[in-house]
Amino acid sequence: MSIQSLEKYLPQNTLQYLKIWFADYYIHIKVTRNRNSKLGDYRKLQDHSHEITINSTLAPQLFFFVLTHELAHLIAFEKYGRRISPHGNEWKHTFRQMLLQSLEVYEEDLRPVIVKFSKSPKANFMASPDLVKYFHSEKQDDTLVFIETLQKGDFFIYRNEKYLLEGLIKKNYLCKNLATGRKYSFKPLARVEKYT
Repeated sequence: MSIQSLEKYLPQNTLQYLKIWFADYYIHIKVTRNRNSKLGDYRKLQDHSHEITINSTLAPQLFFFVLTHELAHLIAFEKYGRRISPHGNEWKHTFRQMLLQSLEVYEEDLRPVIVKFSKSPKANFMASPDLVKYFHSEKQDDTLVFIETLQKGDFFIYRNEKYLLEGLIKKNYLCKNLATGRKYSFKPLARVEKYT
């Protein structure tokens, strides 16, 4: 997929950054159907080209953010060698520079969130409450809430299954699946449907 064909997924004014970041590499970009387990991924192929996949359902600013995250892997591995940790200091430094370089791409109200995140980039998008809340508020789905807003004893639905919130374990929430009786740990920013 060419850089130009990505335009429909991206915010305006992103091509100038992608042309710089893509310049020295042969990259296959695959836009995939929605995957619950990940927003995107990167891997180096046997022919020494690179492959990045990104979910097609992402809002343009999030699509660009995820693409930047995955490109940071490619650039860090190429610059520092394949032995570096995938989300180690070299990747963090590279990702931070790319985020700050392209800050004007993001809307005004998102820029402070990106600057704050860039101080210590996280491997997982879900590890940044500010980013998660920003992008989920864009969807404005009134039926879903963050599990952290529920109380002990509340019932909720997650992926068509009913649960009971039993309490807090460190930073996560212990919940019981009502159909199976099995217990699961949910992150505070898991999006669930409150059930009464």
